[in-house]
Parts: sequence; structure tokens; C-alpha cells
Amino acid sequence: MTTSPHDPQTRSGPRPRFGSRLVEAIDRHGPLCVGLDPHRELLERWGLPDTAEGVGELCSVVLDAATGRCAAVKPQSAFFERHGAAGIAVLEDVLRTCREQGLLTVLDVKRGDIGSTMAGYAQAYLADDAPLAADAVTLSPFLGYGSLAPAVDLARATGRGVFVLVRTSNPEGGEVQRAGDPAVAHRLMQQVGRDNAGQEPCGDVGVVVGATLDPVGEQLDLEGSLAPVLAPGVGAQGADEHDVARAFAGARGRVLVPVSRGLLGEGPDGVGTAVESWAQRLAGAVGDP
Repeated sequence: MTTSPHDPQTRSGPRPRFGSRLVEAIDRHGPLCVGLDPHRELLERWGLPDTAEGVGELCSVVLDAATGRCAAVKPQSAFFERHGAAGIAVLEDVLRTCREQGLLTVLDVKRGDIGSTMAGYAQAYLADDAPLAADAVTLSPFLGYGSLAPAVDLARATGRGVFVLVRTSNPEGGEVQRAGDPAVAHRLMQQVGRDNAGQEPCGDVGVVVGATLDPVGEQLDLEGSLAPVLAPGVGAQGADEHDVARAFAGARGRVLVPVSRGLLGEGPDGVGTAVESWAQRLAGAVGDP
């Protein structure tokens, strides 16, 4: 893979840690993470064909609107994968463009497996020479937290990060994530904290915790874990910037807030204004740590 002049690895040797780069991006642009979810209905709303080419055109407009206005971009891999090889090629282009335009990427793939298969997923998204390399990926820990080790280890080696599903915003998640005493989510957070120990002010192993939830009430130690937080649920799922400020007061400065439908639903003519508006709303509510 050819690195761009905007990739930190090309400027001063090894890439800085993901946690450090994330804190810097949030400090500069606020916590907004622009979600790229180019599903069929959205493409129709934009007047675009439901093809890989349509996906590419939508993403180009959104990335131009996002550059310089947000901390990160989160492509949802499923909406690219459904177009086969052509869709994956568009995803490669999106990730490459983000590197060139200085945008951090969180590739939403929610991978979780064991042994050599988990190592294969890690190599696909976290290796320096991978065509689909992102700054971070989402991972599912429900085959056991230890099964994620190949991804966590490779992310550390390449200056990248991971976000582990801990307490998600979908209603069905609770039947697994709240099971047990202490709850599964609580134990996962403890394991993330152990992986991040000593990585002040922000580790490289993040967590996905819904902004519609009460992390304190569910005994999730966001502050002590040093984990970056990916906080879905804002906008279409009902949470707003004030919910984010309340729920994640213990993790200020390391919270990413993905917004997709509230931005992309404004169409090609309104997405830039929507990105600017959400960036200001979130930055104003969450503020500095």
C-alpha cells in the first residue's frame, strides 16, 4: 500500500499511538464522527443508482463535507460489501481518500472469531500493507474477550486501535450484555481497562457504549478504563448532545459520536451544513476534558 503524505507514519517514523491521535483529532475538531451508511434507500433519496458507482459518488460528496469538520469517519462495511468486489474497491478508495485528507477512520466491521481466523481479520484491516487498512475497527467480543488478542496486538504494533462492543444501543443487546452478576458488559470493561493500563490519557482499546444508556448506572468504569468511546444512538435513535455530555462525563476528550442519518438524510446539498451544525452542537455540549 502506498502511504499518503498526510499519514503520520511517513513523516516521522512509526505511526503515533491511535489513542494519542484520537485525542488530538477530538481536541481539534470536536467529537463528531461522520457515519458512512450508503444503503439502498439513502442512495435513492440522493438520486443515485444503487450500484458501487452510486456509493462512490455519495461518499465523495460526504468526505468533502467532512474534511476539517469532524474527528473521524465511520464507514459501515456492510453497505459496501453488498456490491461485491466493486463495492470493496469503493471502500478501499474511501479509506485511501480519508488518509489523504487527514481524516481518522473507524471501519465498522464488528468482526469476532478465534485463532487464525481472527488473525486473518486483523491482517485485513490493521496491517500496514492491507488495502482495507483503517485507523481502527469495531470488534465483537462474544466468543470471549481473549479471542480478540490477534487484533489488539496487531493494532498496537501498527499504531492503530480497536473498539470492542460492550453495551450497544440496540434493545436486543441487553439480553447478552447485561447477563450475569457482574454483568458481561461490566466484565468486558474491566478487561479493556487492563489492556489500556498506563496509556494516559487515552488507550488504544476502545469500547462501544450507546449514548441512549446510563453507563454509570450499569457500573461501566469509563474513566478508569482509559478507553476511547464510540457512542452510537445520537440522532435517529433518540439521544442528543446533552445525553452524550451526561452519559460520558467521565470520558471527556476521548468520546467519538457517530451521526449518520441526521447528516446523510439532508442530501447532497445539505450535508455540509448538517455536518457543521452537528459538529458545533456536540463540541458545545461536550466541551474540553
